[in-house]
Amino acid sequence: MLIGTYQHNIDSKGRVIMPARFREVLGEVFYATKGKDGTIAILSQEAWDELGRKIAEQPSSRTIALNRFIYSTAAELRPDKQGRVLIPASLREYAGLVDDVVINGAGSKVEIWDSKTWDEYNNALSDKDIYDIMDQLAL
Repeated sequence: MLIGTYQHNIDSKGRVIMPARFREVLGEVFYATKGKDGTIAILSQEAWDELGRKIAEQPSSRTIALNRFIYSTAAELRPDKQGRVLIPASLREYAGLVDDVVINGAGSKVEIWDSKTWDEYNNALSDKDIYDIMDQLAL
């Protein structure tokens, strides 16, 4: 399970350090694609393959837009010796990543957020919304 939140910067070449704890879970090769709420979703090879299977099980008429959304800008990532990964320009633009980013664990995936967008998202959440979901899950 991928948990925790880390603050990092993107360098001028579009590289960001993927936290070591996340690299341990994600493996040597992992995948980046557009995520919800203007984020970049990072998936392990296993999670990427599972996503592909789930999409392929659906009628193509239901998934054509999703296929385009997910696969058109997806990238295979391989950390360098310093643990940095190159985030493609199209994904950086989609997520509004310029300088400060938040990299957080979200269970089965990692999310990369623009720091300001992350703060705005968290400030907009209400405790009641979270509590309602917790009640539904009996937590």
